This record gives sequence, structure tokens and C-alpha cells, in this order.
Amino acid sequence: MKTPKKIALSNNSLSVIIKTEGAEISSIKNNDGTEFMWDANPDVWGSHAPVLFPIIGSLKDKHFLYKGEKYYTPKHGFIRHNENLKIEKQSEESVTFRYTYSKDSLSIYPFQFDFRITFTLTENTIQVHHKIENLGDETMYYSVGGHPAFKCPVYEEEAYTDYLIDFEKPETDVTYLLDNNGLQSGETAPMLNEDKVLRLQHDLFKDDALIFKNLKSKSVSLAHETKGPVVTVSYDDFDYLGIWAKTEGNFVCLEPWLGITDNAQTDGDFTTKEANQTLEPGGINEVSYSITIH
Repeated sequence: MKTPKKIALSNNSLSVIIKTEGAEISSIKNNDGTEFMWDANPDVWGSHAPVLFPIIGSLKDKHFLYKGEKYYTPKHGFIRHNENLKIEKQSEESVTFRYTYSKDSLSIYPFQFDFRITFTLTENTIQVHHKIENLGDETMYYSVGGHPAFKCPVYEEEAYTDYLIDFEKPETDVTYLLDNNGLQSGETAPMLNEDKVLRLQHDLFKDDALIFKNLKSKSVSLAHETKGPVVTVSYDDFDYLGIWAKTEGNFVCLEPWLGITDNAQTDGDFTTKEANQTLEPGGINEVSYSITIH
């Protein structure tokens, strides 16, 4: 039986569409039909919410090194755009996608793994749960994260600059700058100084993503300056947060990460890649973030 192109989940509060290609949330609507996800306009940025595994961002020279071999894992990994995810379980309010290593995956990523991602609706919240298992007989190295893009402004009569990023706590942190290849340049720029909010404007992203490694907050909201929070992403299990948009795009991505793009000075050794996670043989790691619609 052919896998459907999209899965629809719904409850009394939300209707959600998930593309089977890449297990990508493409629509979140509330009861009055308001859309909260970016429409993936291909002339601006043709994605909604890529799933990031087993790397986040770019690799220096497009490969990493493991036991002397080069592995050309694509940017953000190989779950996004993947047409070979299997639907393991499905109900009206939940769906689990599964992807297990194959001969093809081993050619670009040398670890035997089982990857599951489950989307579950509970009232006005979507939980995104990842379960990663090491099926091999050696330590597995990987990263995992989310890349959901939220429509901004939400309503036609609003402007992009009516919105702000509202952190759970006042924050002091720098952003880690990227070079033209999407790699960490080694430089930083001041961004937050005991600030709880970051006002949105398109040129905020003229130098690519804002990357935060030292936040105290474990949730962040896209909020209207007078109407309050619209969408909240909570990410207790994730260490880093990326915030990104195209300068010409009416959206903003709130990205929980366990992992990060390569540093321009890296030697490429995957076992020492910054923020890489490890799993011993037979080990399982489960991490979740959630999206709440207000």
C-alpha cells in the first residue's frame, strides 16, 4: 500500500498536516482556520519545518571524517526530503514515522541506527518526540534538532515589525557568526544584554541565523507587541537555539538544536565535532520539543 503524501491530525483545538516526505509539519491551524506555519514559498524558502538528523547545518568541505574515511552527509542530514520514512503508528491525534539505516545511509553516515519521530496533539500543543537507537557495535555520533518556520505576521493587517521574540527569562548572550559557507567563523556579536525580548525586523537576519549557546530560557515565543504570545516553542531537552529567517521572508524559524554547524577551523573529525551527541551500542536517546498555539 502506497504511503499517503500527507497525514492529518486533529483534536478540539488544532488541525495539523504533516508531509510524509521528511516527516515535516506543513500546516497548523486553530479552530477559526488561522494558519500558523510558513507556506514554503519556493521563491523565498521552500520548506516548512525540516527534521534535522544526523547533522545540523553544514559540514566543512561538505564531509566529515570517521576512521580515516570521508562521509558526505547533506546539510541538515537526510531525514528532510526523505521519501522512505515508514509510518509505524497512527491515530487521530498522533503519528510515528520511522527510518532505519540502510546500505544507502551507510555510504554517507557510517552508523547503524533506528530513528523515530512522533507528533502528538494535546489540547493546543504539538509534541515532537525523537527516539534514536544505536543498533551498531560501536559508539554512534549524531546531532538532532528542529527547524519549524512560523508565519509572521499571522494576520494580513499586521506587519513583520509588530512582532518580537519573547524569551522565558531575561538573557545575556552573543550570537555566533557564520561565514559564507554556513560555518561558524569563530567570531561573535553582542545580541542580548539582560533582554527578555528581541524585536523582529528583516535585516536582523542579514548575516544568516542567530545562534545562541548560553540561554537560560527553555522556551521562546513569537509574540505580537500588543496582543501577546502567538506561538511558543519549549525545548527542555535541547542545548542550543537558532533563530532564522530569509530577509525577504514573512516567517521566523525557532530551532531547538542538539548539535550545531561546523566551525570553519574544524579538522573534520566527527568524534570531536562540537555538540555532537553520543550513544553506546544498544543505547537509546529520547528528546522532545513542543509547539503551543495561543
